[in-house]
Amino acid sequence: MKLHSDKVTGLVLAGGRARRMAGRDKGLIELAGRPMVHWVVQRLVPQTDSVLISANRNVERYADLGFEVIRDAEDGFLGPLAGISAGLTQAATPWLVTVPCDSPLLVADLVVRLSVAVPEKGTGIAVAYDGNRLQPVFSLIHRDLAPDLEDFLHSGGRKIDLWLDRHVWARVDFSDHPNMFLNINTPEELADLEKRLQL
Repeated sequence: MKLHSDKVTGLVLAGGRARRMAGRDKGLIELAGRPMVHWVVQRLVPQTDSVLISANRNVERYADLGFEVIRDAEDGFLGPLAGISAGLTQAATPWLVTVPCDSPLLVADLVVRLSVAVPEKGTGIAVAYDGNRLQPVFSLIHRDLAPDLEDFLHSGGRKIDLWLDRHVWARVDFSDHPNMFLNINTPEELADLEKRLQL
């Protein structure tokens, strides 16, 4: 099923602690003169009806980008599933596409390729695959799965792969776009990505 953008809400996951970046909020780190999240949002907007940003700190700075900022329902930095849960609850469309705030090289057809893999009717999940492993923070998820994800989190579940296994999901091969999965965890990786953007 190929979804039109008006059926999809984008969610940028920016709610983590960024331990490997000395606690700096990765989405707000400057990349070639702009916050990294700006690069992500810029590529996500044309593919979606609207964009949400999941953030648990620096909420005002994220809001300055002009998009709705949502927080996890529970405190404690419970991982990406908590952000996804909040996104599914807030989404005004049937589908939610999730991306991390520190992967600024999103492909222009991310939503189209993910949506082709989901069922024609009913709920489902499509997950990106980089050729070596799953990349579940790049996913397309039906809004009707929100209650199940809340139950999973309330039961203490935190691992995305365990939650996926409760549902029908499809693996979508993006091995032809390895740069999409480049993310920033160290100052060295940031410098390297800036060089790539200047080429």
